[in-house]
Amino acid sequence: MELQVSMKLEMKDSPGQLVSVIQPISDIGGNILSVIHERDPEAGGGDLLDVQIMCEIPEGSLDTLLAEFRTREITVLRVGEERLLVRRSVILIGHLIHTDIGDTIDRIDSTGYAEVHELSMVMPAINEPSSAKMTIKSDCLTDINRALGILRDVAGGDKGFLIIEPLEGN
Repeated sequence: MELQVSMKLEMKDSPGQLVSVIQPISDIGGNILSVIHERDPEAGGGDLLDVQIMCEIPEGSLDTLLAEFRTREITVLRVGEERLLVRRSVILIGHLIHTDIGDTIDRIDSTGYAEVHELSMVMPAINEPSSAKMTIKSDCLTDINRALGILRDVAGGDKGFLIIEPLEGN
């Protein structure tokens, strides 16, 4: 399994330093998703470079990567792991507010294996059905499907709303 990791790094602003960040990620079998680098205008002589990087790395390899950064004199200012990499989005249509969308979200979030990551809603009028795009995240497709099963049960049960699913391909 892969982990999505976001890092903020600080290093000397000299030729080749960005490669010293990217190479260790490649060496452990990681995949770089985005890189943002900028010179720190408040750093005295302008000799420091801030780099924000988002990458996917094999589970269990983060400590190795951080140790390699230390040997290369790269300061790690912040690290954040994202373990829920599989996402599925669905459209919900019905009286979502009147049937307590918060309860629906809680039923998924309380599983411990999936969570609602995003929710965008349109409410045309008080007595009209509303629609929402809901994105659910989990570790694996099996758990996403379990969470979608919970959502189907809720929709078909006492809440009676329609689900259009999934927006992404399998």
